[in-house]
Formats: sequence, C-alpha cells, structure tokens
Amino acid sequence: MSVIRIQGLQRLHGEISIQGSKNGVLPVMAAALLHSGIVVIKNVPVIQDVFCMMDILESLGCRCCLEGHTLILDTRGLCCWQVPEEEGRRMRSSVMLLGPLLGRLHQVSTCYPGGCSIGRRPIDLHLSALEQMGAKICGDEERVEAFAGKLCGTDIRLCFPSVGATENILMAAVAAEGITRIYGAAMEPEIEVLCRFLETLGAKIDGIGTGFLQVHGGRTLHDGEFVVPGDRIVAGTYLGAVMAAGGDVCLLGAPADHMGETLDAARKAGCVIEWKENRLCAKMDGRPRPVSLSTGPYPEFSTDLQSVMLAVSCVASGESKIQENVFEERFATAGELIRLGAEIRIERGTAFVRGKYPLRGNCVQAFDLRGGAALVVAALAAEGESQIHDCFYICRGYEDICRDLTAAGARLSFKGDEIGYEENTV
Repeated sequence: MSVIRIQGLQRLHGEISIQGSKNGVLPVMAAALLHSGIVVIKNVPVIQDVFCMMDILESLGCRCCLEGHTLILDTRGLCCWQVPEEEGRRMRSSVMLLGPLLGRLHQVSTCYPGGCSIGRRPIDLHLSALEQMGAKICGDEERVEAFAGKLCGTDIRLCFPSVGATENILMAAVAAEGITRIYGAAMEPEIEVLCRFLETLGAKIDGIGTGFLQVHGGRTLHDGEFVVPGDRIVAGTYLGAVMAAGGDVCLLGAPADHMGETLDAARKAGCVIEWKENRLCAKMDGRPRPVSLSTGPYPEFSTDLQSVMLAVSCVASGESKIQENVFEERFATAGELIRLGAEIRIERGTAFVRGKYPLRGNCVQAFDLRGGAALVVAALAAEGESQIHDCFYICRGYEDICRDLTAAGARLSFKGDEIGYEENTV
C-alpha cells in the first residue's frame, strides 16, 4: 500500500526544480530503436514509466543504463519484436513501439496498451496510418500484430490530431522509403521534442511545430545525444499547488514557452507570474478567482492539467466551469474532491464548482496519475490531515511530489515501496 499524508494550510515559499518531461522522454526512448547504435538521453525523469519502458527495451534485446538522470541506450542487440504483455499493459506508452519496431525489424506484436483509466483511447488512427504505409495488421481482441516487408512514404490525413498516432507515424516514416506527409498532425510540444531527437540521429523533418509534417524517410541514422526539456505538466501541477495553498515559488527549468494556456488560466485566477532566465516565479495572495476553461488539443488547455485546475477551483472565491473534451473519465477525481469538502456538479462533460475555503482533510483514493496529483493540490488547502491512497499512479509521472513540495514548505509524508520515492517525514 502507498499513502501520502498531508497537513494542509501551509503557504508555499522557495524553489522547485522541474524534472524532465515524462511525455517527452518515452517516445524518445521508443524512437531510439530505429537506430542500431548508442543513444545518450539526458535530463531523464526517474519515474516508474521510464523504468517500465527500460524493462520493455531490455526484453527486446537492448541494453539500458540509467546513471542519475542520464540514460544510455545500446540498441545494437535489438532482436525481439514481441512486446511482453505484463509491461505492455502497465502503461499507455507501450503503443508507441509499433512504429519503430515495424521500421527496424519489419514486424511487431504487442498487447493493447494499459495505463490510467481515464476513458476510451483507441489506437485505430495508429493502425490505419501504418496500413497506409504498407503494413499488414492482424491479431485479436488481446494483441495487435503487424508485418511490413517495407514501409513506404505516403500522404496521411488524421481526422483528429492524436499525439500517439502522430508519434507512431513519425517514427515509421523515418524508416520508410520516400516522403511521408502528415496532415492534421498533433502540435503538442512533445511532438516537437520527438522531431528534434530524430533530427539528432540524422532524420530530416519539415514543418516541425505545425500541423503539417513532412518526413524524408530512409536516411541513414547515427549515434546521438539529446537533452529532454522540463515537464510542462509537472510545472503546471506545482503552479496549481501555489494557487491552492498560497505563497510564492520559483519553478526552475519550467518550459514556460509551452505553457501558454496554463499560464493564462493561472493569471485569470489571480496568480502573479514572472518568467525570465529559466525561472518561472508564481505568487498567490488570497483565494483564486473562479475560472472558466475548456480542454482540447494543443495549444488549447491541456486535459492533463484539467484535474489540477478542478482542484484549484474547489477553493476559488466563486463558481467555476470546466469542460472536458478529450477524455470522458477525467472527472473521476471529482468524487474524491467532494470527500474533501468540495462542491462539484457534473453535467454532460462539464464540471460546475462552487469554491469554498478551507476544504477539510479526509482519506481519499487516487484513480489515475493526474487525478492523484490533483488530490495532493486540493489537500494543501484542506484543514487537518488528508491521506491519499494508491499513490503508485502518482509515481508513474512524478519523481517525488513529496520531496518537491516539502522543499517549498508543504508538510507531506510518503509511505510505500513505489520506484522513484523515498520515505519522507512531515
């Protein structure tokens, strides 16, 4: 069992260093399979999902060595095209191995991916695109198998800017013969991160940062070294913590240029924000103002931070309205926030929240990664002690949320055996 205990109503002060991007590093690790050689990745977050991906890569014949926050990948021994079921079901990101394994070994077998229970996340767009590039897809309700004597560049039009599908197409396109054009590509910063990494290995990609990407496939790749940027979702979580608890905190290494909608929402809620020289400083006096926001593909407000803003709105000085347009189960955390005293009403994909302060401490349960982090944020504004159970979800994406917030004056303790956490004391 894993439990985080939080003594609320402590204002935050100090500095927090932002870890490397979870959603950035995982596709980069997968893309390393396209090259037979040595790849060095720096600023790697020490989180469960990274360890899970390392386990998968090693099961496929690669060698992985994580030294501090530097990961050395030796992909010369890649020989297996079957993703192990146990690891594949542990996280959603296992699906991004489809493209690179098809590109390098011309075949792949994997179970349908696991991860957080936040709603339906089908992979139809991934499979359809790979078929258009020449792959033959088969399998059953449990596993997906694909074969391709060779992949060929083609024009692919996505009906929805899926991040995962865009990543898989990019990786397959690098190994394909000819040019692949992706229309309606996702524009999330993590797509740019993957493109820059592929360029580091020798790939040529046009249109980076836009919804139209053109990949010149079949180029010879080489060894490379790459630095993962800071995690915009972790930075947004700690920004939410400042808004809920009050105080002033500087976030070091936060990718503010990729946090536009998050920073806008924070400013509208009354948070004073300054950014210069890699320091994002946030100051919050009094209760947040109510917010009205709607989630959507980048550059719209990120669904990954919806739960955090839901928690912030629970202590706002008025009624907030938050509409979820991406994952229908994101509001699963609302019931646990209500156990902390929040007033939330859900109607047709929209949460109406009447803020109150303070919330009251209670025992609650994390159901997913971002929802678990949101419960931590809410508990900072709750009177007395709160206990958050099943924190293994949080460990999937945060190196040590207790360490980071304790450094800023919060009173948290963690007890459990999840990778990436050491026991802290209040």
